[in-house]
Amino acid sequence: MSNRTEISTLGEFGLINHLTKNFEINNASTIVGVGDDAAVIDHYGRQTVVTTDLLIEGVHFDLMYTPLKHLGYKSVIVNLSDVYAMNATPTQITVSIGISNRFSLEALNEFYEGIYAACEKYNVDLVGGDTSSSQKGFIISVTAIGEMAPDKFVKRSTANKGDLICVSGDLGAAFLGLTLLEREKGIYLENPQVQPDLEGENYIVGRFLKPEARKDITAYFAEQNMVPTAMMDISDGLSSEILHISNQSNLGCRLYEDKLPIAEETRLAAFKFGLDPTVCALNGGEDYELIFTAKQDDYDKLVLNDNISIVGYMADQSEGCKLISKGGNVFDITAQGWNALK
Repeated sequence: MSNRTEISTLGEFGLINHLTKNFEINNASTIVGVGDDAAVIDHYGRQTVVTTDLLIEGVHFDLMYTPLKHLGYKSVIVNLSDVYAMNATPTQITVSIGISNRFSLEALNEFYEGIYAACEKYNVDLVGGDTSSSQKGFIISVTAIGEMAPDKFVKRSTANKGDLICVSGDLGAAFLGLTLLEREKGIYLENPQVQPDLEGENYIVGRFLKPEARKDITAYFAEQNMVPTAMMDISDGLSSEILHISNQSNLGCRLYEDKLPIAEETRLAAFKFGLDPTVCALNGGEDYELIFTAKQDDYDKLVLNDNISIVGYMADQSEGCKLISKGGNVFDITAQGWNALK
């Protein structure tokens, strides 16, 4: 048995000091970090973006199959992804947690190791947060702050008719990773003697438990001197996100099934579960890829990047939002993605 330290032995300030003592400041814009009444950030005439996410045990994550280190990492990534989706660079985060007494200090250390790893990888400073006790379960709130050159931000509502619809990376893997973990959890609950069998499905499980934010894509835009016309991250599924962009831009769209980027591991896992890979890619969610629209003039720049797929185009509003299947049939795109309020 490893030693267990009760959190009550530290007190609130002792806990915050303990969890944040190793963070070093990396960004010039961070003037005052953790340990004062508020953080001070100076952006030297650049514009600031702010985004926040709430993650609740039993709704957004299940600790039966989510290692705390992965959870800490992912809690940061989902927020950084929103900053990149505005075409901005994340610079600071705050992390607040509510914890019940079933969590030891060692458990929280693991969670913060994941936060620390994400901050290090994406060069972000942790500048504050709060800890509170929770009646049951684990509650996490992360706020991310980012910066960009004035008016380089990209909204969801600014796509134009004829723009190309593009996505980064590949889709559907995280949903299948979740499906596999939920299946194994069900088997384990019925028979705790049975060890989980993740059958070499490292790719889909990794995509769910430890996603990455696409800083490489926004870096590519800067390098190519291009700005997408609209953009958002794919947290709820491609179909939901393209409907947001279409509705907010007062346009229709056309997506082509045969253009959707689906990894071979995802395709095989879908068949194994008796699921359609296209449905997983459209409705899965939690991929944290970027979906963006771009001018047709940027076509040559887009095809140079292996991490970008052109999957369709924006159409007139009267044409609606449609998926063209491999067989050439036309289907309405409906939002069947993740809905936390269902």
